[in-house]
Amino acid sequence: MSTWRQSRYLWKKLASLWSGGRSTNSPLLKAPRRRNGWVAKGLTVAFVLGLAILGATVRAQEVQVTPANPKLGDTLTVVIQQNPALSSTPTVTVGGRTYQTFLIRSNNFRALIPTTPLEAPGIRQIQVKAGDEVQNLTVQVAGRAFPTQRIRLSGGGTEPTQNELNRVSAFKKLITPEKYWNGPFMAPNRGRISTIYGVRRYYNGVFAKDYYHRGVDYAGGYGSPVVAPAAGRVALVGRVSEGFRLHGNTIGIDHGQGVTSIFLHLSRINVQEGDVVQAGQVIGAIGSTGASTGPHLHWGLYVNGECVDPTPWRIQGIE
Repeated sequence: MSTWRQSRYLWKKLASLWSGGRSTNSPLLKAPRRRNGWVAKGLTVAFVLGLAILGATVRAQEVQVTPANPKLGDTLTVVIQQNPALSSTPTVTVGGRTYQTFLIRSNNFRALIPTTPLEAPGIRQIQVKAGDEVQNLTVQVAGRAFPTQRIRLSGGGTEPTQNELNRVSAFKKLITPEKYWNGPFMAPNRGRISTIYGVRRYYNGVFAKDYYHRGVDYAGGYGSPVVAPAAGRVALVGRVSEGFRLHGNTIGIDHGQGVTSIFLHLSRINVQEGDVVQAGQVIGAIGSTGASTGPHLHWGLYVNGECVDPTPWRIQGIE
């Protein structure tokens, strides 16, 4: 019940008690009354309304979850408007995992919750804790029909080095406090999209339960520029000469607050680790290094370590 409705309800109840059950529109209530009686009743109203307002004010948080109708692959945004009296940072827990929140404006915190094609659609229980208050919400995440591909393999494929796997894994798990991006992301290349996010695969007739295409492929021409889709700090540069046999020449950009982009199979790298890049800045060029059948760019967008669909980040933007 809103503060206004609480106040109106309490006023009506008090008025009813004073009038002995008579309507507050009764002429008897409009007659002159003794000054002391009015003062006492006025103080009572002020006290009770004060309690009602205080009760509404001390609520620790108001929570909003977007998008309104999420589907697998979407990023859930949980925004908490916290009582200014609280000094602690709220936390968000989903499926037993606690996600860090970041201050986005005065008394407002935001957590980003990834969903992937490997999850089952259905209800997500979201627990938000601020101070001593715990608020539980439910969000329905809809299923999504991801395309499938049938791949027949013969012989061995390109095997990654352990150093390559370790560096890429550590990069995807980065959660740094600074937010670099602002507004919708850009497409990192002007080529057409040849493989969308989330494609599932059968290998030699067997469904790969743990596989989905973790990113979007752009079929740009060999040597065509690759640009940063959003501002960030270059946190990973890997080269074939350093053992990046699977990913090929690779760039990883940390956009901050658990959001990272990785770019694979490059022919050229224009940046080095530690560089801060801006949206639209050229960082490399399309190639076919690593496990690649032809020139293309693979762009993967990760949120808190899970690969999400970058489309909503490009079209609507997520702040």
